[in-house]
Amino acid sequence: MDYKNTKAPNTTVTYDKNKIEAPTNNIYEAITIIAKRADQISIDLKNELVEKLEEFATYTDSLDEVFENKEQIEVSKFYEKLPKPTAIAVQEWLDDKIYYRNPEEIQK
Repeated sequence: MDYKNTKAPNTTVTYDKNKIEAPTNNIYEAITIIAKRADQISIDLKNELVEKLEEFATYTDSLDEVFENKEQIEVSKFYEKLPKPTAIAVQEWLDDKIYYRNPEEIQK
């Protein structure tokens, strides 16, 4: 998933409760789905960041030496500026991009 081109806001936004709960008719169920998606996004972003930082890693035998690589700093700053995973998940929810199902409703 490309989280870099998301329309999610970088700052705190107040959302309409009715829009959040509309797909499920239950605010708690909607929040649970959004939270699970935010966890997935957080894990994806963390793995992506670790992979990119590994490309610039410099391994030395001395623990006293700390090398600051300019590319690592730029990559880290870029990921810090991205919207938070919860903001991305809420935006996906409002854009109807999250697939979810309730197993209890399937059995009926």
